[in-house]
Amino acid sequence: MESRSNLVPGPISTWLVMIVYWVDTFTSTPFGGNPAAVCLLGEAPADDAWMQQVAAELNQPTTAFLAGGDGRLQLRWFTPAQELPLCGHATLATAHVLYDTGQAGHDQVLSFSTGNGTLPAWQDRSRIWMDFPAAGLTEGAVPREALAAVGLTRAEWFGRNDYEYVIQVSDPLLVEHARPDFGAIRQLPVTRVIVTAPGGDGADFTSRVFVPKIGLDEDQVTGSAHAVLGPLWAARQGSTQLTAVQASRRRGTVAIAVHGDRVHIGGSATILGTGKFTAR
Repeated sequence: MESRSNLVPGPISTWLVMIVYWVDTFTSTPFGGNPAAVCLLGEAPADDAWMQQVAAELNQPTTAFLAGGDGRLQLRWFTPAQELPLCGHATLATAHVLYDTGQAGHDQVLSFSTGNGTLPAWQDRSRIWMDFPAAGLTEGAVPREALAAVGLTRAEWFGRNDYEYVIQVSDPLLVEHARPDFGAIRQLPVTRVIVTAPGGDGADFTSRVFVPKIGLDEDQVTGSAHAVLGPLWAARQGSTQLTAVQASRRRGTVAIAVHGDRVHIGGSATILGTGKFTAR
């Protein structure tokens, strides 16, 4: 890492000001994609309860907290309600801040230490890429309560793992027009429900992602979900290089490259602004 002189190092009790960046991810257009806040903590990690309070105060879908220096980067993610085990869009936002502000060289591969292991990120032209483990699904019969919860009457295919349901339908318009019942989704025995279909806006596939159990009714554009969808659609379409649209209200575009048991997730980002957060 290059100089981080704009950050305030040291334990939290000595901080006066922390710099916060507001970033829109998986888009090159302001007010599109998925927003995140990025808090650069300097060398010392912060207290868990304090980070949760900051995330609730900033009230973004996810707030990323980055600590460390000299290549040792500790990254954590909080929604306004809880800490996340993994978050793609806030990782993209963090990497974009480091590259855009010159705190990382454009040819430097970032290595984020997270609770889910090491998460690399690198820049290639206008995109930042991240390396995720591929997530598998077990095929089965779609539960009727899951269809009803997302406002659908039938599915072409259904798969699940311990964390999520994936419901495939025939047409991207069905994805766009789905009317989820978030209370009903909270009652399902998984954290995340994804609805997906082939095609849409010139992309290989379209999706929407619902996660009310973690305090986000609809996740606007979701990097980690494409570690599940990428392998699924690569097998469906016979290609390891894919483009996806997430058809939330804000919309965003995700690039995907499947490499065996790894999935590279790529996207653009734009910084909307910065602010000073006083920690006392």
